Amino acid sequence: MALSMTKIAFGAQSAASLRQWLESHAPVGEARLTTRYMPKRHEEMAGGSLYWIFNKAIIGRSPLLGFMDNGQGRYWIRVEPKLIAVQSIPRRAHQGWRYLEPADAPADLGEGMDAADLMPAEMLGELARLGLV
Repeated sequence: MALSMTKIAFGAQSAASLRQWLESHAPVGEARLTTRYMPKRHEEMAGGSLYWIFNKAIIGRSPLLGFMDNGQGRYWIRVEPKLIAVQSIPRRAHQGWRYLEPADAPADLGEGMDAADLMPAEMLGELARLGLV
């Protein structure tokens, strides 16, 4: 299984607004996020995903399409314009992106399920803080 990465869903008001932003890029075939540095392990990420963090929990993933120099001294993280719901797991906020090993990646939810259907991220985060999950 491929290496993945995590990133804060900066600017998103909800999982639905993140999904809407991603899907608005469907006509182009990809959504692009800007980053300052090319990941050193980018070759290991072929077939991986970008896992989105919202409200201190991973809420979904977008398959990675690759990385590309944007011609302005930065790089684009290219992802498929869709949000696949995953089992919500707590994750602290961080700047930029972080690697996510395959063993640590949350499982996808079933078709038609949403992370919000399971447990609120705040509750999950509090239970994790207390060492109960």
